[in-house]
Amino acid sequence: MQINTNFTDPSTIATAVTLLMLLVAQGWLIWRSKTPSTSRKAVRAVLNGLLWLVLAGYVLQISWSTSRPATHALLSGDDVPETYARAIQGSLGIPERFTARTLKNTYDSITLVGQDFPVETLTRLSQSVVRWVPYDQPDRVRELRWKGVVRQGEMQRVTGQIQSSTDSQLLRVRYGNQTLDSLILKQGGNTVALQFPVFGRGCIQTELLLGKQPLDTVRFHSRPITPLLVQFVLNNPDFESKTLADWLGKQGHSVQIITTLAKNVRNSTGINGLPTNAGKKPDLVITDPANAAGIIVRNAVAGGKAVLFINLSNPVADVAAVNRALGTRWQVRRVSNQETVPAGSNLTAHPYRFTNVLNQYGVSGYAVAVQQTAGRVGVSLLNETFPLSLSGDSIAYNQVWYAIIARLQPTQKDNVFVDAPIFSSLPNQIYVNNSAVNNPSFRVGTDTVRLTPSPLNQQSASGTLLTKQTGWQPMQDSIEVYSENTARGNPAAARRQVVSQFMLAHSTYRLTKAALARRAEETVPAWAWLTLFLVCLTALWIEPKID
Repeated sequence: MQINTNFTDPSTIATAVTLLMLLVAQGWLIWRSKTPSTSRKAVRAVLNGLLWLVLAGYVLQISWSTSRPATHALLSGDDVPETYARAIQGSLGIPERFTARTLKNTYDSITLVGQDFPVETLTRLSQSVVRWVPYDQPDRVRELRWKGVVRQGEMQRVTGQIQSSTDSQLLRVRYGNQTLDSLILKQGGNTVALQFPVFGRGCIQTELLLGKQPLDTVRFHSRPITPLLVQFVLNNPDFESKTLADWLGKQGHSVQIITTLAKNVRNSTGINGLPTNAGKKPDLVITDPANAAGIIVRNAVAGGKAVLFINLSNPVADVAAVNRALGTRWQVRRVSNQETVPAGSNLTAHPYRFTNVLNQYGVSGYAVAVQQTAGRVGVSLLNETFPLSLSGDSIAYNQVWYAIIARLQPTQKDNVFVDAPIFSSLPNQIYVNNSAVNNPSFRVGTDTVRLTPSPLNQQSASGTLLTKQTGWQPMQDSIEVYSENTARGNPAAARRQVVSQFMLAHSTYRLTKAALARRAEETVPAWAWLTLFLVCLTALWIEPKID
């Protein structure tokens, strides 16, 4: 039992003194009375004492704590089959099960099953401990993520999970009629990761399909890379280098082709910029291992630029020559006795594989790797790629060289990173790196995102993106992000994101709070006080009238 009164309050002290004075006054009046007998004085003293105790208890607000058993219920979403919800209820031993329409009372803890819940229902659970058991609908991708903004040539990576109902189902990403990447699913749970080089510019829309059934739409924005000055240094130009130089020129890069005609005699031709770029240091040098010790190659690496070696004839001897000239640590080992091995769609490579060393990064999907030294040094084990272009398979050719150039290009300015899908009215983090202007804000559509610089890197900043509109939203001057409508597109993904955000906000609620909530504080109800007052006053009124 406890008293809910603050005795440091002056008004409370005055009230307590008044009660004591009242008690003294009652006793003095009864004692000095000459008419009643001693027994009647005792009865009158008891009745006045009871009235004083009732009055003191009412003023001091006496209460006590009682504990009650914890209550637990299961709340199933509209997307969960009845049999599945019943099985979860039985396995967890939860006595009661409800849906959003039938839940009326408040419970100490709630187990959510599924993700299709009205927002109003979730807000009612703020005083409960909430646990979440997502429901994985078969043959539907979940937790699907990809990069909302990429650079042209960068690898786009689409990840997620899917519960496959059968074995050997084909999951693929398709652009138009072209399959960009695919994988075979096994029956049961699958963690999927599809990737492809971004070969277009602007707003790009691809489809994720399971067999022939569309699962979702992958939308992202592709930014152009800064045009490079590419220099070819070759003794004997061939179709491979000529086709690559033409392709680079069509992508907007400036290309210089330096050909050795005789000893100390060179010829220089160019695409997109000569003679304007004459004398400028190249951003990328493309050559063969025979020129590894040349002054152009060594100066490029020493100056922090990139060099790519192509047209290898003997990988073991060629990488050894590159190591001697540039101080790299290339190592290769033979993986087949054949002259060539398959290396992708209509591609072949030397039957060797790079040995992993520190600061070496592979070009995903291709027999090409890059080592970071003072500059970037790349080596390609691929054989000729120009047949792809000659055969009309420009998409496959683009994929190869976009992926390789992306690994060799210098660090870009004003990089923006945002995970997709982005849902309207739901928060999403946005990151800005290596910004040319120190701007504390970022404009998205008609809204402004406030950026907070990173305490570890002043070149990086982050903010919370919250879009109110749907569709493509302009970001700064040349970027766009796609805001998904939570009611259309993939509503299951949107509902899952809503529950995920609710659980994140609810995570600060601790089990100790639930334990405190189960200890209820009981007080005497108002009707009981009124009854006690009436009884005491009635007894005091009747007592003198009894002979």
